[in-house]
Amino acid sequence: MASSFHDIRFPIDIGFGSSAGPERNTEIITLGSGFEKRNQRWSQSRRRYDAGYGVKDLDTLHEVIAFFEARRGALHAFRFRDPLDWKSCAPLQNVSAIDQSIGTGDGQTQRFSLVKTYGAGESAYQRTIAKPVVGTLKVAVDGVAQTLGQQFAMDANSHDILFTPNNVPPEGALITAGYEFDVPVRFDTDQLTVNLAAFAAGDVPSIPLVEVLL
Repeated sequence: MASSFHDIRFPIDIGFGSSAGPERNTEIITLGSGFEKRNQRWSQSRRRYDAGYGVKDLDTLHEVIAFFEARRGALHAFRFRDPLDWKSCAPLQNVSAIDQSIGTGDGQTQRFSLVKTYGAGESAYQRTIAKPVVGTLKVAVDGVAQTLGQQFAMDANSHDILFTPNNVPPEGALITAGYEFDVPVRFDTDQLTVNLAAFAAGDVPSIPLVEVLL
């Protein structure tokens, strides 16, 4: 059976209790002089999670095992809501159509990818958003809200924004977007091991997840 992506979300209530955070891959070489030479090996960061912290009782543990079996362990990727970072805006703010700049019009380009920018200036990091929650998507051109199905559509495969031929953003127009999003992940193990005695005593099982590129 070949690997694939299952367009289903890991249970939000369990995922909300997960440990979470981004991972980078930096090669560090210490020179004879004591100075360091550092090289970034990945252009994109990736997230790692441990969903075990969200498992509070036997029912939720059974739910995770069923989800694990349906994904065939690490074989199939799936959606996961990052408990720390799942909106185009700050966690306690409401999504708006001007949250993120995703491009500038040139009068011809119809397709724009969803991105989220971290930081500002030359050191800013731009993250590609592969799995937006479609029903939450808001788009604006120079601050004017656009309507899904009229001015623009969403590519079902790439999740890029596609403006209709009569609504191509003019040259110099700022295209912005707001959205909720999930992270494509897979189980980072092919074995879930649970000691029920330890679990009953409050010890949480390890359920590692890792972000995948699509």
